[in-house]
Amino acid sequence: MYVIVVGAGAIGSQVIDLLTKTSNEIVVIETNADVADQVSRDYDCLVLNDDATKKETLIDAGSEQADAIISTTDRDPTNIMVMLLADELDIESKVSVVHDPDNMEIFRRIGVNVLENPQRLIGEYLVRAVQRPSVKDFMSLAGDAEVFEITVTETAPLAEKTLQEADNEGLLGDDVLVVAIERGDEVITPRGNTTIHAGDLITAFSKDGITSSVMQTFTGSE
Repeated sequence: MYVIVVGAGAIGSQVIDLLTKTSNEIVVIETNADVADQVSRDYDCLVLNDDATKKETLIDAGSEQADAIISTTDRDPTNIMVMLLADELDIESKVSVVHDPDNMEIFRRIGVNVLENPQRLIGEYLVRAVQRPSVKDFMSLAGDAEVFEITVTETAPLAEKTLQEADNEGLLGDDVLVVAIERGDEVITPRGNTTIHAGDLITAFSKDGITSSVMQTFTGSE
């Protein structure tokens, strides 16, 4: 893919690092000359020390051949302007950080995929890690629904039961679905006769989120 990344700060630098490790062609636009110079030294990519809110800058960055653009600056007005120009230049995939929830509708009207308030997301992850250390990762969906990873403990009611047995005993209910099981280096597609063992890392979906009853099922405690 040909990807334009706007901003090389805390978020942008991580995006650049990940993209340059794969077979992508990357162009970085960064207004800070020192940061732009550092990126050009650290990564094998084209770096433009310029203003991405100018149409000419995006054209210079190769908007005509770009498959995607990712705007990561810490200012929503900048990100909005970049996305509007990207839409005008017919860049197919548009992704942006959004810091103020009140601006979400503007980005959505442009057809932008968004990451809402990354600082708040980091805070939420940290709080979850303290409150529920068994939950390794999670993603919030519409309503209260969540997809999450959780390690099954020895005291969990689910441990050493097949999924069919767990279903018969009402442990999972209609709104909780086991999606995948990681056991060591093996990834297991769950079936009715699949036995859940203590230590398994479960990827699950819960319509009502990670409730106390869900925690009880997988860990034996709330």
